[in-house]
Amino acid sequence: MSQFTAVQNFSRRDVLKLFGVAGGGLALGASGVSWSPMALAQQGTSESRLNLFIAIGEDNQVYLTCHRSEMGQGIRTGIPQVLADELGAKWDNVVVVQGLADERYGSQNTDGSRSIRRGFDKMREMGAMARTMLEQAGAERLKVPASELSCIDNEVVHSVSGRRLSFGELALAAAALPLPDPASLTLKSAGQYTHIGKSHGIVDMEDILTGQAEFGYDVQLDGMLYASITRPPVAGSVLNHLDDTLARATAGVVDVITLPVPIGAPSFQPLGGVAVVATNSWSAIEGRKQLSIRWGKSPNDAHDSQQYLAELSERVKQPGKVVRQQGPVNTDWPKEQTISALYTVPYLAHAMMEPPTATARMTADGVELWASTQTPQSAQQTVANALGLKVEQVIIHVTLLGGGFGRKSKPDFCVEAALLAKQTGKPVKVSWSREDELQNGYLHAISAQYFKGKVGADGVEAILQRSGFPSISSTFNASVDEPSASELDMGFVDVPLSINSLRCESVKAQAHTRIGWLRSVCNIQHGFGIGSFVDELAHKRGLPTVQMWRELLGSDRHETFENQGFTYGNYGDSLSRHPVDTARFKGVIDAVEQAMARQPKPTSGQGWGFAVHRSFTAFVATATLVEVTDNKLKVLKSIIAIDAGTLVNPDRVRSQLEGAVMFGLTLALMGQISFKAGRVEQSNFHDYPLLRMSQCPDIETIIIASDAVPAGVGEPGVPPVAPSVVNAIFAATGKRIRQLPINAHMSV
Repeated sequence: MSQFTAVQNFSRRDVLKLFGVAGGGLALGASGVSWSPMALAQQGTSESRLNLFIAIGEDNQVYLTCHRSEMGQGIRTGIPQVLADELGAKWDNVVVVQGLADERYGSQNTDGSRSIRRGFDKMREMGAMARTMLEQAGAERLKVPASELSCIDNEVVHSVSGRRLSFGELALAAAALPLPDPASLTLKSAGQYTHIGKSHGIVDMEDILTGQAEFGYDVQLDGMLYASITRPPVAGSVLNHLDDTLARATAGVVDVITLPVPIGAPSFQPLGGVAVVATNSWSAIEGRKQLSIRWGKSPNDAHDSQQYLAELSERVKQPGKVVRQQGPVNTDWPKEQTISALYTVPYLAHAMMEPPTATARMTADGVELWASTQTPQSAQQTVANALGLKVEQVIIHVTLLGGGFGRKSKPDFCVEAALLAKQTGKPVKVSWSREDELQNGYLHAISAQYFKGKVGADGVEAILQRSGFPSISSTFNASVDEPSASELDMGFVDVPLSINSLRCESVKAQAHTRIGWLRSVCNIQHGFGIGSFVDELAHKRGLPTVQMWRELLGSDRHETFENQGFTYGNYGDSLSRHPVDTARFKGVIDAVEQAMARQPKPTSGQGWGFAVHRSFTAFVATATLVEVTDNKLKVLKSIIAIDAGTLVNPDRVRSQLEGAVMFGLTLALMGQISFKAGRVEQSNFHDYPLLRMSQCPDIETIIIASDAVPAGVGEPGVPPVAPSVVNAIFAATGKRIRQLPINAHMSV
């Protein structure tokens, strides 16, 4: 089997045009009948719908569409693997097609660790549908029962006679058949998989290694202009004065355009500001430096993150809004039995390698964009609204993304490019700089958590926990001033602790900047809080942390959170499909504990830390070994185990776990965005550093074999990293770090 398969950056429409030239083929989706896999799943209808995901040419090539965005996680390989498996396609004959923004695909949002989690069953169904049609066409050609035929490596094989026909030979005949009823399909058993569960190299690897891959920054159009935009330094400030004389005099600059500041909640609207448009990127950047701008006042001018965090820290020590109550309310907190702790996490930035970028050009029918977007449909809708167009007048081409982490699912940068293309009448590329991304992006919320625990002779009897942070919902509704239920569902109210009394409360927190989702979202602060506090409880009890977790989790069960005052969202999935299973918690705990036991004993100044967390329906445990010498921290080893159910591509899962460790270490060790007078103080990697190679530990990954339905993979590895590190520091030194980042307390 070839390490790489073919990949083409053409659209579904281009595939159908190709068939017109080549002579034809099985093109499911060639007619006007639409197919929406998500809608079909929700409606439960058996009505035949042509799918948009599979095409087979007479040349025996199999064109498989990936409707999600590739940002290093391997989804452009994973989705085709699922389709190819049920279809019986040979991997060497697969050509991956990138889907345009199109509502008929269902959701194209590449976030929430849900591409495989939500699409696995439907992708299998579509592959089986095409396979069934090929087998039916083969049965008619060979005059044998379809039940005697199988699709194997791009051939329809008659098991009795050994006769075989290629997919290409049957493509036209299969295309003439009606689609089978989905209820009549027979899906493969796990033992029959040929691609699912196998480590395929990512389809884009060869192009990436040879410099042929096209990322958002690589897009080039004839006559294209380049824009560099100065945006308001404080959220909500407006332009009071502009002198652009020197900017316009800069060689290569063709225009200076003022963009309006949005009114009300920012949502996905551009921030506004002043765009310098030039014939090349250097001139645009240099011209921008020559702008003379005075900004008006903003309600956020006085925002000071250090002061705000101090206020939030005091607020979580006071009673808040009850969001979960398990068992009776505990009112007795004897001093000798009670421990309490306050944990804080600062604002955090996405800091992906490729900042946001989009290129737009106006057409006779509307506008066409090339963008490194995680949400092509949101980009399409937002651009249409901004330009007063119909959605179908906006075409979005999805390039490869040089990282995303949630930032590129907010398409404000796409709107900027479209607005400037409309005003100039020429194609325009908007490229954010690193400074733009750090100072004007959407930030992960600053947060504070308070925990109080009562420890008796037989174990932990009661826990009270409070959480406060500005909500993502404030980005879409300016009046929101408290965490939403869906945010509290992420590692705060959903930890299945088996204790007599558990009370969860939230407190008010007003937003002073754009708040957005970052990889793992609110599990970042909540995983840090509960993961650290359980370690403190373990120390109080005189138990290993892994044993403390087992004690708190209690008996093996599926926690339903019934009669506890809230309805758990479970990342949009049912608890019957993705249960909160304490046995699977213990499975990853056991795996990491056993791996730790195989390691050499820590020496003086060294210590192991442990944490476990469930997020995006997957279970992850992490152990970290650190060494502290003269208050300098060195992370030596990380062990991370995941139970994510059925896996499509184990190699990508291991890569995601390794990346999660490095991402989590960056946040824990150094991650901090701070505000003074309403402005972000950081500007680039010198003051918002990422993990260096010298700081990266040896990483051991463990994948728990499971036949459960697929869970999320991209985000669940991050939350337990930070608590495992601070717990390790305590084991090595006896020093508790409850306020991130760690470099505020010691050298890293």
